[in-house]
Amino acid sequence: MKVQKAPFSVAIITKNEEKRLPDCLKSVSFADDIVVLDSESTDRTVEIAKEFGCRVFVEEWKGDGPQKNSAVAKCRYEWVFVIDADERIPKETKNEIIKIVNYSHSADAYSFPRKNLFHGKWIKHSDWWPDYKVRLFKKNAGQFHFLTHEAWLTKGTVKKVTTPIEHFSFSNYSDMFNVLNERTTIMAKELFDAGKKATSFTPFLHGAGMFLRAYILKLGFLNGLDGFMIAATGAGGSFLKYAKLLELQWRRESTQ
Repeated sequence: MKVQKAPFSVAIITKNEEKRLPDCLKSVSFADDIVVLDSESTDRTVEIAKEFGCRVFVEEWKGDGPQKNSAVAKCRYEWVFVIDADERIPKETKNEIIKIVNYSHSADAYSFPRKNLFHGKWIKHSDWWPDYKVRLFKKNAGQFHFLTHEAWLTKGTVKKVTTPIEHFSFSNYSDMFNVLNERTTIMAKELFDAGKKATSFTPFLHGAGMFLRAYILKLGFLNGLDGFMIAATGAGGSFLKYAKLLELQWRRESTQ
């Protein structure tokens, strides 16, 4: 007997996600249409997506926001849910999504709290909860903006949902630092292209502010060593972003 699928699309962007993608796809298997937009993976990501019955496309990387917009454009249904390969939809959230796409017309988009897990634990502090993200929306009601830390922006109505998305953010501390270095390079370039400027004090001010926010104001110290590392990497990321922006400014000045 064929299982009835819910009338909505799921959009996923991938790059070498053979380890995390299967569990993600299992959690959204109730969707009638799943689009996987891959960025030239060198592992089995594409094969796995095809084995699950997804519609698979391959495009070069354009940045988080543009890549997700491209994936959404390929979706068949009006309602689209965007999920990352390191995220999962628990049963209670599945039921909420089905209810929205079948019966609710009260909003153009819905934001979900992300339950961030690290080292097998739910991180309830450090500004990692509730971490609301717009993930379910009407396809033509808005679009994603920004190359990193993308956000779905719409002029329509957005409602909050209480059921969470599970997010398995980092595998270990080394992973955190690797992502930090990669992301801050992109973010600094984004700031530079937007005409933003930094002084020699800017990295220190933003780094210190980020640490105090995550570790003290958002009670990161209650998460033990993980809380300290989250605050430290967040502060380091903010510091590096503006330090790299300074480097770009110096490089431009040296060529003038």
